[in-house]
Amino acid sequence: MSAPLYAVVLAGGVGSRFWPLSTPERPKQLLPLISDAAMLCETIERLEPLVGLDRVLILTTARLRDAILAALPAISADQLLLESRPAGTAAALTWAAAEVVARGGPNARMICVHADWAIGDAARFRDTLQQAAAVAAARDALATVGIVPTRPDPGFGYIQPGEFHDDGSRTVARFVEKPDRERAMAMVRDGFLWNSGIFAWRAQCLLDEVRAVTPELADALAAVPQGAAAFFAAVTTDLSIDVGVLERSRRVVVLPGDFGWDDVGTWGALRRVRALDAQGNATHGRVHAQEASGNVVHAEGSTVVLYGVHDLVVIVRDGVTLVTTVERSADLKPLVNALAADLRELM
Repeated sequence: MSAPLYAVVLAGGVGSRFWPLSTPERPKQLLPLISDAAMLCETIERLEPLVGLDRVLILTTARLRDAILAALPAISADQLLLESRPAGTAAALTWAAAEVVARGGPNARMICVHADWAIGDAARFRDTLQQAAAVAAARDALATVGIVPTRPDPGFGYIQPGEFHDDGSRTVARFVEKPDRERAMAMVRDGFLWNSGIFAWRAQCLLDEVRAVTPELADALAAVPQGAAAFFAAVTTDLSIDVGVLERSRRVVVLPGDFGWDDVGTWGALRRVRALDAQGNATHGRVHAQEASGNVVHAEGSTVVLYGVHDLVVIVRDGVTLVTTVERSADLKPLVNALAADLRELM
């Protein structure tokens, strides 16, 4: 019998760039940003044919527990891995790996994805994850999927692939943090891949590598038998999985992925992933657009009428209306920080 395959979904963030729709109680992954379904629900639906619903584990926080269980009635409470505090993705995925080993044994494999992505081709997405899991198990490696770029985007990290392997994977020459636009253009020309945050490995392999290359977490592993609270209390440094493990390891391989991936990082990004009307507007809710194009509109409990405007973002929720441009929607942080607390949190 082959080793069991689990899917770990990271679903603990807030997504402040989607204010005023996103709040700590209803973060980005629980919003219907691409279709009428919450992004987390779409993620679980994509993964179920690959691993089965009972082998989906969701990494999140206690604050979101009830909201996630309400959104996903087929998921049981013991499939939620609750972080007692935010401690970075290195700690979160280390905890998840320990859980996978406890549930599936030392040979159990895990794939890791985020809850708030858009995927254009779900079948190809699953095929790539399955290939990555097989390569990781056969090589006893840490596999990541690098997205074949569709544009020189300075908002992503990049991976430079190295030596080719017969199984379709490549060594990783280096990881590159978010570049400026000129450098991003050069890297796309040179065959770099986007660093997607999609991972696959044998869970025990990750734990072994954490012990070998991540001293900031190695001591905390001794607290795993005592439970999540003890483990996260023992973590003293917040690290991303990239910085804490992958950039230090010699066991990392990358596979190219081309399945319409988008991390939907801003309101403006919805023009790439939502179905557009005849004028190129991405809308949700009751919207009437006349001589208006390239706009992003999300209307909850209200009606928005556009006339003769272009490239605007209009978001209506609970009596609050945000109007900005697609370009300025890429960075709402200065705006949100300047708002009064009751407007900023909208709870």
